[in-house]
Amino acid sequence: MDWSHGLDWLGTGDYTFAREVLQRGVAAVYAIAFLSAVDQFPALLGEHGLLPVPRWLGRAYARRQPTVFRWHYSDRMLRAVGVGGAVVAAALAAGIPQLAPPWLPTVLFLLLWLAYLSIVNVGQTFYGFGWESLLCEAGFTVAWLGSSTTGTPVTVLFLIRWLVFRLEFGAGMIKLRGGREWRDLTALYYHHETQPMPGPLSRYAHLLPRWVHRGEVLGNHFAQLVCPFLLFAPQPVASVAAAVMIATQLWLVVTGNFAWLNWVTIVLLFAGVSDGAVHAVIPAWPAAGAAAAVPAWFAVPVLLASALLVYLSWWPARNLLARRQLMNASFNRWHLVNAYGAFGTVTKRRDEIVVEGTEDVTGSGGWQAYEFHGKPGDPARVPRWFAPYHLRLDWLMWFLALGADDGWFDMLLVRLLQADRPTLRLLRVDPFAGRRPAFVRARVFRYRFATHAEHRATGLVWVREERGLLVPPVTARLDAASGQ
Repeated sequence: MDWSHGLDWLGTGDYTFAREVLQRGVAAVYAIAFLSAVDQFPALLGEHGLLPVPRWLGRAYARRQPTVFRWHYSDRMLRAVGVGGAVVAAALAAGIPQLAPPWLPTVLFLLLWLAYLSIVNVGQTFYGFGWESLLCEAGFTVAWLGSSTTGTPVTVLFLIRWLVFRLEFGAGMIKLRGGREWRDLTALYYHHETQPMPGPLSRYAHLLPRWVHRGEVLGNHFAQLVCPFLLFAPQPVASVAAAVMIATQLWLVVTGNFAWLNWVTIVLLFAGVSDGAVHAVIPAWPAAGAAAAVPAWFAVPVLLASALLVYLSWWPARNLLARRQLMNASFNRWHLVNAYGAFGTVTKRRDEIVVEGTEDVTGSGGWQAYEFHGKPGDPARVPRWFAPYHLRLDWLMWFLALGADDGWFDMLLVRLLQADRPTLRLLRVDPFAGRRPAFVRARVFRYRFATHAEHRATGLVWVREERGLLVPPVTARLDAASGQ
């Protein structure tokens, strides 16, 4: 074989804009994910974290996971991986390696995938979100898009569309098979108010007329159950379908805080957008680039990687048709070709756990609340936008209110009793300014958005009522019992 010869049929010049967005966009999200790990991982999962990785690695299951921390973990090593990953991702987001031969961006994306996979596979419940697997799969897949010196491999473009299909159609089927509220069009009566982390416009979205909410559900069904099939249609139909889906993702960005889930989805949807469609919106962009071949020496690994992803597609494809469809499931340890989905049922009421402490040694008064960055707490505070940054502790607090706890919450209370500085840095407000409280407790409140009239009268964003105690007042004896 003449390894310098190009494969004309594999490369296309009609998706140069798509390749730029795909590579730079996925790399930008990787940079955010690595910086998030550097910032939060040691306090949550580090040597002295809430769920310490060294202790978890003692389990047989953990030792079977592909991770660079398999034989040794330290917070210093974690930070080195995170900072190194962020630097490489930033270079790819700037498009610098893409100016070189195609092997360089491929190698760098594969390094990002392996490095982040290493973090995810020891992240336990704090990394148990579908968008972690999504980022891993996206990084591996876009690695094979080549560089500006070659055509864009069409097999990779279609595999990215297949990824979006599983992501969107899987979510749509989860909803149809899930709660009745998706079938009777009432799901959005509740979702904006009860979603894990509302944003500054969530209250306004929640207070829209109910006919608008029913329209939102219908639009969601069209975007998730019809448009994914149209991504495989000829142009310009595929580009129009991608545009519709991007619009629905932008609505989710505006009305919520779903880490990088919506942002990665938007980026991946550009695999369906041709240069001709871009030219229609941005006339300065060429309608179509010159057809460019893919060198045989690069085409061979591209085709092998494509064949691997096709082979791994059997399990998620079968899952899409299964009566008991799995949501956010990985069928292999490498987090490739996963099953996705979200909000098969919508929570109808919002309960929040409010953690408080007091310096009163009798525990009879002086209680003050610890405030989180994104989780609702102070009823007068307008929620903020944080996505695509992921506030992991805040998200787990939402699941805690639903009854999910893997043992991390007791340790959080221990760390608060210790006034542990890394833990306190995860919070927005420490009412004791670094001093140790005498007691901490956790109360349960029912939250709802204030109506327009209530907001005008009181200035409150939330109206809440107490539902009871989750954890009664505990003192440093809990600290001693933990053995820390």
